[in-house]
Amino acid sequence: MSTEPVTLKRIHARRLRDVYRSAGWPYQDVVEVDLLATGLLERVNTETGHGLVRVTDAGLLHMAGATQANRQARSPHEALVDQVVESLLREGRIAWTALSLRARVALAGVDVEATQWKICQPDVFSIRNSSRQDLLEPVVHEIKVSRADLLGDLKRPEKRGAYLDVGSQCWYVLGCDSKGQAIAEPHEIPVECGVMVFKNKLFEVTRMAPKRTVSNLPFWVWMELAKATAKRRSDLENPQVKLQLG
Repeated sequence: MSTEPVTLKRIHARRLRDVYRSAGWPYQDVVEVDLLATGLLERVNTETGHGLVRVTDAGLLHMAGATQANRQARSPHEALVDQVVESLLREGRIAWTALSLRARVALAGVDVEATQWKICQPDVFSIRNSSRQDLLEPVVHEIKVSRADLLGDLKRPEKRGAYLDVGSQCWYVLGCDSKGQAIAEPHEIPVECGVMVFKNKLFEVTRMAPKRTVSNLPFWVWMELAKATAKRRSDLENPQVKLQLG
């Protein structure tokens, strides 16, 4: 019989996080077999006779080590996205990343009022945790850590127009350069967008974002939100970071 040790991969750490957040219903697949064999999961029998699985102390240590490794491997952009999401969650908002939303934008160079559909992918999209459509206040946060990337983005007014169509506000969140200076000044950002700078582990609002009233979210936006998964603090690589927007 082979005694070759199990090689643990990212999928194993991901499964441990899933089990840790869940009621412990078994998947009964090869990933679970690996975790049981290495002692990172254990079987638990309930009074009703249902077999569950539970993360062991060794499994918790493996999760912590994997989280630290992932945190170190993340890019500055991804890290800042996580910090924005963490701040929004602390405010009680519901946040998504990696969405693809349809938006209506004005056709450039057309005299009459005409629009076209455009797919936009905001870095962070969030709404208030409210059951009233007129109080959702959808907001887009676009994160920029590179000045070259920012300047290239500002040359695309249709992209910015799409963000303004799906959100009541659009914010540019700017990182700092190697000298600790913001990668851009507020006057370089179009006035229809707000500006905040992440510096010294805090978000500083350097210009408020104009707000427009959104009476309800379009059906196609709701469909994308329904198909996506909202972010949770447990999804973030460093949930202990305490940040504030503004």
